[in-house]
Amino acid sequence: MAGHSASSRISDASLRAGLIDCARNGQLPALLGSCDGPLLEWIAHHWPFFARPDQLAPPGEWTVWLVLGGRGAGKTRTGAEWVRAQALGRDGALPVSPIALVGETMADVRDVMVEGVSGLLAIHPRSERPQWIPTRRRLEWPNGAVAMVFSAEDPDALRGPQFAAAWADELCKWRHGEETWDMLQFGLRLGRHPREVVTTTPRPTPLLKRLMGDVGTVVSRAATRDNALNLAPSFLEAVVGRYAGTRLGRQELDGELIEERPDALWSRAMIEAARIDVTPPLERVVVAVDPPASSGRRADACGIVAAGRDGARTIYVLEDATLLRARPLAWAEAAIAAYHRHEADALVVEVNQGGEMAAAVLRDVDPSVPVTSVRATRGKYLRAEPIAALSAQGRLKFRGAFPALEDEMTDFGPGGLSSGRSPDRLDAMVWAATALLGAGGSGPRVRRI
Repeated sequence: MAGHSASSRISDASLRAGLIDCARNGQLPALLGSCDGPLLEWIAHHWPFFARPDQLAPPGEWTVWLVLGGRGAGKTRTGAEWVRAQALGRDGALPVSPIALVGETMADVRDVMVEGVSGLLAIHPRSERPQWIPTRRRLEWPNGAVAMVFSAEDPDALRGPQFAAAWADELCKWRHGEETWDMLQFGLRLGRHPREVVTTTPRPTPLLKRLMGDVGTVVSRAATRDNALNLAPSFLEAVVGRYAGTRLGRQELDGELIEERPDALWSRAMIEAARIDVTPPLERVVVAVDPPASSGRRADACGIVAAGRDGARTIYVLEDATLLRARPLAWAEAAIAAYHRHEADALVVEVNQGGEMAAAVLRDVDPSVPVTSVRATRGKYLRAEPIAALSAQGRLKFRGAFPALEDEMTDFGPGGLSSGRSPDRLDAMVWAATALLGAGGSGPRVRRI
């Protein structure tokens, strides 16, 4: 291949297949060593050589390309490469500009979409790389194309600017999703056919379901395991192995849209309606701990949730600090750290299964922390019902988003979680709310240690 240039007539498919065969046979270093500098740079930045079919823009006159994928499935690279192609005018097309880049927060846009390892700055060869101007929140390509960055935390910033294309990242995590999306659509009014790519791990939000049903939307799907060559083997073994087949795993790893259970105590709409940015002054704050009955690879998580109560006896969920498969010392330290972080009044610990040991571990870590033990006299569903009633009354609020906790809440019915696993986060939240309201009747018995 020495002497070949970027104008080589070797097809993308042929060269990709040849590179893969060489890699499998251990011949790739020798092959690449025979290439000249320009060809090496061309190969390194020629996306069709490395992209999976689901990462290449589909044909046709679509308006929204919805890229649904698991964690680490290559969604960011897909979105960044599509923007690069739009800005540079690939395959005979004219460059498209300006382009909107919209992420969950401004920090996410900067750290993931622009400066990340698969972001726009990293994927360009030096001669084509855009200039990132943080003070102006924009990228400028050598050919004059421009991209402007926006945060879903500030939908009004999208009022006024107009665009010919857009990349929306992690749409399902946007705090003001509907409003931000609407403002973006009003701005997409330049060019013959403004288009946008959406890269996200799916959640059953009304906005995502509406987009999936739109005639102008095409959908690509990818699971985390599809990108295994670019992921740490330990991640695949520990995380993918643990969650494969579970509801959370199907959503977060397989990129499936998991609908809500009709018999669940909470709905997504209830939670979204209760989401706030700032809490009022709180009279009392507790950190509740739902300790696992065992440790090791197959152990349940240790639910750790901080919550507070205001003067009107409204409950505010402040943090989900749950740990997965942690040893007693690790989750005890995490719980006590949350206690100090939130300046809590007490740690609330469930003592039905090994909880007496849990209280002892907490005391060993920090004897100054007051520990309250609670013992269940009813099942998890019956304990959770009064707390779900608070949501219906508008008296259970969420300061920010807690995706994993919310997944458990919207999947918890009379028979528990659909996966059969223990609802550790939900249980901790229920214990915290119950302690803040005060136990009574046939509810949990509470005593101070």
